[in-house]
Amino acid sequence: MARTTQSRGPGGGGRGPGERRRRGESDSQPREREENEFAEKLVGINRVAKVVKGGRRFGFAALVVVGDRKGRVGYGSGKAREVPEAIRKATEQARRSMIRVPLREGRTLHHDIANSYGAGKVVVRAAKPGTGIIAGGPMRAIFEALGVQDVVAKSVGSSNPHNMIKATFAALSRVTSPRAVASRRGKKVGEILGRRDAEARETA
Repeated sequence: MARTTQSRGPGGGGRGPGERRRRGESDSQPREREENEFAEKLVGINRVAKVVKGGRRFGFAALVVVGDRKGRVGYGSGKAREVPEAIRKATEQARRSMIRVPLREGRTLHHDIANSYGAGKVVVRAAKPGTGIIAGGPMRAIFEALGVQDVVAKSVGSSNPHNMIKATFAALSRVTSPRAVASRRGKKVGEILGRRDAEARETA
């Protein structure tokens, strides 16, 4: 009796090498798209030294801010013997520690806020359309990665990038939206905004 063999090529039940390669390329597309969604800002790189028995062993410490320009931002730091590896470690830590900040009209904060971390103190204020990002140093990198278009920020005290970034994130983590306040108080958003506008008119 003759024995028939079934083809495992593209017309058969199996997958050929070309199909496996095409499937691998399709799987890598979402990962590349995810990497392009985030904006990475390198705040600073410091050379650090460790004293050992044979002398000094040098390395690098990187500070990176990562955001999606849509209300999410994070920061991280990493150390390594080479600069690219330190940046990679800092970027991974920043992506793991991202926070979400509510934005008004997708361009500025809902209210003014001030906070501090150690010797670093920051004051962040909402701004009108067309103001731009009035901030310097690490704070500008945070707002650009966050997606804020109009904001006025001032740093008072320490100019250490780590203290400035941590103080800014402590302030951004306290920003709340009218919708969150209304749900917490059991009211409507119109009641919260109406009361705030009425108080503003009385104090003017």
